[in-house]
Amino acid sequence: MTAVNPVIAGLAGRCPNCGEGALFIGFIKVRPRCEVCAFDLGAADSGDGPAVFIIIIVGVIACFGLLFTEVSTRLPIWADLAIWLPFAALLAVGLLRPFKGLMVALQFHNQASEARNDVE
Repeated sequence: MTAVNPVIAGLAGRCPNCGEGALFIGFIKVRPRCEVCAFDLGAADSGDGPAVFIIIIVGVIACFGLLFTEVSTRLPIWADLAIWLPFAALLAVGLLRPFKGLMVALQFHNQASEARNDVE
């Protein structure tokens, strides 16, 4: 059996163990177990990682797009906002699932877990 590429599996929303089963139930809720290989996905916790990357990426694209549009076309500000706010919102929602899948797959690939120093 060949190793699963965590980047491809994560971006595709597939199980990081087998690369076959779906990673998500619904839009961004991670399944408790893979439906194909029964791999335990319950420990997956991407936290705020995907949101941070998406905020940075979408912020840069939308801000530079808004700035370019404002300088080149001199549209009224309401028109600029009518164009770039929905674009930014749709881009953020569109990137959320692939980035969450990527973060979960990389977490399992790197065997990342929370360090607990409070356990006695």
